[in-house]
Amino acid sequence: YVSGMPISGLAEAGTMEDVIIFHAGTKYAGGAVVTSGGRVLGVTALGDNFRSAIDRAYRAVGKINFKGMQYRKDIGQRALE
Repeated sequence: YVSGMPISGLAEAGTMEDVIIFHAGTKYAGGAVVTSGGRVLGVTALGDNFRSAIDRAYRAVGKINFKGMQYRKDIGQRALE
């Protein structure tokens, strides 16, 4: 990822119940959280079962945005098989 891209939606995603956001390639610059290269964030969620945890995590990811953002869409799928 390109460094210095502002990350939006962190506050909203971070206040969701049972959601934890791990910062990796981020930094605070110019009054905002921005990308600093590499894997930027890890989003984890808890739920009553695998399906609800997966759904909650992806709802949180859907609130986060930055230029060039990509994320895996298969996390947890093997547990559902």
